[in-house]
Amino acid sequence: MKIIMVVYPGMTPLDLFGPLQVWSGVPEVDIEFAWKTLEPALTDTGLAVVPTHTFETAAEAPDVLFIGGGVMPTMALLQDEEMLSFLRSRGEKAGWVTSVCTGSLVLGAAGLLDGYKATTHWCATPMLEQFGAEYTPGRYVIDRNRATGGGVTAGIDFGLALLAQTHGDDFAKTMQLGLEYAPAPPFDCGTPDKAPQELVERVMGLFAEGA
Repeated sequence: MKIIMVVYPGMTPLDLFGPLQVWSGVPEVDIEFAWKTLEPALTDTGLAVVPTHTFETAAEAPDVLFIGGGVMPTMALLQDEEMLSFLRSRGEKAGWVTSVCTGSLVLGAAGLLDGYKATTHWCATPMLEQFGAEYTPGRYVIDRNRATGGGVTAGIDFGLALLAQTHGDDFAKTMQLGLEYAPAPPFDCGTPDKAPQELVERVMGLFAEGA
């Protein structure tokens, strides 16, 4: 199984690491971390991710093409033709075209979500529909060979859901148990419909400042 996971400076690492931890347990999986250069990409947490492939050397027809999100650096990619061309070229031949969080906006800018149901971080939903996607709420949304995850932490849910599609429910359940994935957050405010309006507005303000 060949997977391309796009990395770039300023990305949110948990968008990448959630599904990566899930998919890394697949037998005979080959995961490529692709960017324009092989220079370490500093994420928005200060942790650097080292690409293994450039856009030129990455697999031409991966089983899975994936991109995660972020804030300002991700928004800049919406106008980055080198990035968009790479996604289009691989997305046309990929078995699955996927994203987590605002990574879906970059797929949308590349024309890969036009006419598909998709999700993203709740702060970015109006932008997603500008690219012809049909916003659908959820921790993950699967429409034909497009699979998109919600914001940041939804990457694990998304990763397991896609694993069930490619390797069956039993294998995905085994991976979930192995990861001891049984979320029990200390606060019940992880979505805007559960959070006080004041908190929702605060987070939207922070997102707007970052974007």
